[in-house]
Amino acid sequence: MTFSVFFLQVLFLSFFAPTPEAKEKVPPAKLQWLTLNQAIEKNKTKPKKILIDVYTDWCGWCKKMDKQVYQNPQIVEQLNEDFYVVKLNAEQRQNVTIDGKTYRYMEKYRAHELALSLLNGEMSYPNTVFLNEKLQVMQRVPGFLPAKEFSRVLAFISKK
Repeated sequence: MTFSVFFLQVLFLSFFAPTPEAKEKVPPAKLQWLTLNQAIEKNKTKPKKILIDVYTDWCGWCKKMDKQVYQNPQIVEQLNEDFYVVKLNAEQRQNVTIDGKTYRYMEKYRAHELALSLLNGEMSYPNTVFLNEKLQVMQRVPGFLPAKEFSRVLAFISKK
C-alpha cells in the first residue's frame, strides 16, 4: 500500500468516524414493574424480596415518588438487583387472585382488599410494602421518601 492510499484511508476514517458525541447513548435502565402474581412466579425460580408500591391515581406524592425516586438511576439499579417490583393501585376495581384467594374492591372502604391487607388497614399513599422471599410482610414504609433516604431503606431491607 502506498503512502497516498494509506493517507486517504486515514483521512476518510477520521472524517467519517463517529465522534464521541455522535455515539449512541446507552438508555438509562428502567424498572420492570410486575403484577404481584408475576413477582410470585419469578420468586419461585429466583427468590428475591418483593417491593410493592401501593398508590392511587389521585395521589400527588405518589406521582412525585414515580418521577423522583423510581426513575433515579441508583434506585433503579438497586431495585433491579435485589427486588421484584410491583405496582398496586389501592383503588383498582379488578379482582386479584393469589394462591386461590380472590381479593376484591371493597366499596365500603373505597379500597382494594389486597391493599387493605398489605397495609394492615392503615391506608396512606404512597406506601411501600416489602415482602421477604417467603412472601411475608417485612416492612411497611408510608409516605414519600427522597431518593437518598429511599436508597438507605433499600440497602437495609436487602440485607435482612
